Amino acid sequence: QLGDDVAIGPYVVIGDGARIGAGVCLDAHVVVGAGVVIGAGCRIYPGAALYAGTTLGDRVRVHAGARLGSDGFGYVFRGGRHEKIPHVGRCIVEADVEIGANTTIDRGSIDDTVIGAGTKIDNLVHVAHNVRIGRLCLIMAQVGIAGSVRVEDGVILAGQVGISGHHTIGAQARLAAQAGVFGDIPPGETWSGYPARPHREALRAQAALFKLPSLLRGLERLLGERSAAKDDR
Repeated sequence: QLGDDVAIGPYVVIGDGARIGAGVCLDAHVVVGAGVVIGAGCRIYPGAALYAGTTLGDRVRVHAGARLGSDGFGYVFRGGRHEKIPHVGRCIVEADVEIGANTTIDRGSIDDTVIGAGTKIDNLVHVAHNVRIGRLCLIMAQVGIAGSVRVEDGVILAGQVGISGHHTIGAQARLAAQAGVFGDIPPGETWSGYPARPHREALRAQAALFKLPSLLRGLERLLGERSAAKDDR
């Protein structure tokens, strides 16, 4: 089902039962899977793929090479082999979201993976199965979000942040570049470092780390002086 004023580029593939809203533009080599819903005014750039059942709200932009709704990374080890766990959830992207080039967002295993309205996601980001990202978040390049993480409204994730599974990032929290998150982050706080900790605490730890070479030199000098004193006796 195609709405009014839909533009379809060369070599686009549209699956059975897909619904495409008014004013949508599908650039060359876009793949729209069966049952996909695309809201009005969306732009899907070249080579992006929307797997079956993916839903986009109005005015969503999906940049080149992005993959939405692929299976999550789920296996069970049985009988001496890794057996795939079927993923039957969806990937739901709400209105006014922008998704960068070559970003991947997995479908949910049972529950849906959801990207909240107005959130902006940079290039080369990975969002795993069952993740729920709130409204108006900013997620920079090369962020990795493991399964079942909850990112509440207004969160900022700087480049290369990594978040381990099943944790919650509180509303309006900020994570500095390359922060490694292994627990919940309180709302409104700024954390950094690996493992992530409150930003001022991380700066103090880093400053202490930079002092280690001079401290070691001082310790070696003291040990040398002590050894020399023993030899004199």
